[in-house]
Amino acid sequence: MSISYSLDMAATEHSVLQVAWHMCDVTRSLGLFDASVTPERLLHEGAVTTTGLWLRVGEERTDPRHPVLTDLGFSPTVSVMFELARSGEYSDQQDEMIRLVSELLMRITGDAVLHFQFEVIWLLRRNGELSLNERSDLWPPQRLAAVPRPYRRATHTFAEE
Repeated sequence: MSISYSLDMAATEHSVLQVAWHMCDVTRSLGLFDASVTPERLLHEGAVTTTGLWLRVGEERTDPRHPVLTDLGFSPTVSVMFELARSGEYSDQQDEMIRLVSELLMRITGDAVLHFQFEVIWLLRRNGELSLNERSDLWPPQRLAAVPRPYRRATHTFAEE
């Protein structure tokens, strides 16, 4: 079983292709993709960064039972999936994921949640306010440094089914 994370966003002012374009641009600016990775590729098959982190951008379908809607109060329109490579150091890939998410959230407004398989919410931006999980193992100093301020520390959860 792979270790995967999802950034679910209510990016109502952006199409899924525009989000893919921003993700491509952010990843290239950090030197993690070469020019061969296109936004269209991120939408269809996804792409692997230089460190082995796989990511793909996709459209979220409106579903009244979606956990983000029922538990957090907003309906995601776009999702960015991240899957850690088994051959790489997980912590390094998580650091990379946080840098990518932080840069993307600076470009795209709206509510967003980064979570591990609907079990652990790493970060939540709702109504323009960013909060990070209070667990220090998720947010060591190097990850906190990658997140733009202001933010607060608060632990949010999905309801148990």
